[in-house]
Amino acid sequence: MNFTELPNGMVDGFVILKKCEEKKTKNGSTYLDLIISDKDGEMSAKVWDFSSNGVFEQDMIVKIRGNIEQYNGHDQFRVSQIRPANDGDAYNLSDLVPVTEIGGEQLFDMLYRKVEAFKNENLKAIVLKIITENKKKLVSYPAALKLHHAVVGGLMYHTMSIVRMAEEMCKIYPSINRELLISGAILHDVAKTWELETGNTGLAKGYSAEGELIGHLVKGAIYVNDAAKELGIDSEEVTLLEHMIISHHGVPEFGAAVRPMFLEAIVLSELDNLDATIFEVNAATEKVDEGKFTERQWALDNRKLYRHSLSDPHHSVNFTEGGEK
Repeated sequence: MNFTELPNGMVDGFVILKKCEEKKTKNGSTYLDLIISDKDGEMSAKVWDFSSNGVFEQDMIVKIRGNIEQYNGHDQFRVSQIRPANDGDAYNLSDLVPVTEIGGEQLFDMLYRKVEAFKNENLKAIVLKIITENKKKLVSYPAALKLHHAVVGGLMYHTMSIVRMAEEMCKIYPSINRELLISGAILHDVAKTWELETGNTGLAKGYSAEGELIGHLVKGAIYVNDAAKELGIDSEEVTLLEHMIISHHGVPEFGAAVRPMFLEAIVLSELDNLDATIFEVNAATEKVDEGKFTERQWALDNRKLYRHSLSDPHHSVNFTEGGEK
């Protein structure tokens, strides 16, 4: 994390409180149990002997000062001073919040142009209606709460990554219906803008009650059904899109209502999982030096990952047909 070293051996800097809970020690004293973060990572932190005044809460930007100590083999920040950030503080939100290297607006426009060129008028109408109505959130939303693409603009980045992989797959396998697969890729996570709640930083801070109860797969299918009704479309494309959305998590234990049952739905599910996995591997290995292993990654079957000398986890995604960004 990006701290400034002080002459007295302490460090200080601005961070986001990703977690903030008041707890009690065994002897009854109050402390704050925190997870602090900036764009470079996160760390657990403690404010011992805390006098509760209700000032600090999740998603708040604060300035902290203290020492980085070791606890159970991990860094932990022992906070000696903490206060909320104010308007006079010299910090940049871009230093605190991870963002995609290509803006969501630019990615949205690229996707829009792809759909405008569709020959299938039903798919074109449904997809353009849904993404246009949800554009404001789509261009900035993260793709997840904690895991893959949990960054500002991550939803568009994840979506475009899958679309580009889908386009290349269609060149190799002509039996895939390109426009159907791209439509499913664009819409598969569109309801995350409804499922997730974001805070002042633009990052997800939790799930809405409706998001927990229904989820973005079912809601995404509802979006398609509603859009088709408003457009007067009653065709097989509607059912196919609905199925692709509710099945893209692959298996019921991962949230899919049904398993994918036709080619484009199967390909979408596999590409979704592949893109999420690549993001997770890169995010983990870029934090360690070459020749070293990461900590165990619970999202990847609790595996440790090795960063070899030929790897380049910092390399960004190429989103264009011709090889230029």
